[in-house]
Amino acid sequence: QLSCLLKMVTLQGIPKDLDNYPKDLLLFLSPSDYAATGSCRQFFINIGKANVDVLPREAPQRQQLLLEALECLKVPGTQINEQNAEVLGRLVCDLGGEYIRSSGGSLLKDLSQCGSFLPEQEEAIRDVLSSGNTTFGPPAVWSAFTPSELSGLIPVLDPSILQQIPK
Repeated sequence: QLSCLLKMVTLQGIPKDLDNYPKDLLLFLSPSDYAATGSCRQFFINIGKANVDVLPREAPQRQQLLLEALECLKVPGTQINEQNAEVLGRLVCDLGGEYIRSSGGSLLKDLSQCGSFLPEQEEAIRDVLSSGNTTFGPPAVWSAFTPSELSGLIPVLDPSILQQIPK
């Protein structure tokens, strides 16, 4: 339906007020299509607010969006800072384990919004949390508030992490 709606909206070219349309509609555009109305950064800020689950995780369009977002944001290597993570929004859910490990705790807040993870991502999240190199510190010093901050990541925690958390 969204793809069909996009065709109707863009019959006369890309509308100048594209930002006023539902963000999910943008999932079917490329940044070059959007260029007439704004920057690629603004495009991905809007994409980050969209429900990327409209596209299956393995969909080529969704994978392409992530690649183009990383290129637009000029992400060096696999390290993503908090500002870029905020722009990526729900696209962080598609980042591989190497990005999660390299970025340390800067992705945790955004990752906690994801509905599910691949095994490689789960392992990387556990590695980051176990390392203690996050704003939360090692699990042994977590407060009662920490698990609520990480609520979306709790299913990923394994016994080795859970046993370290103070009662």
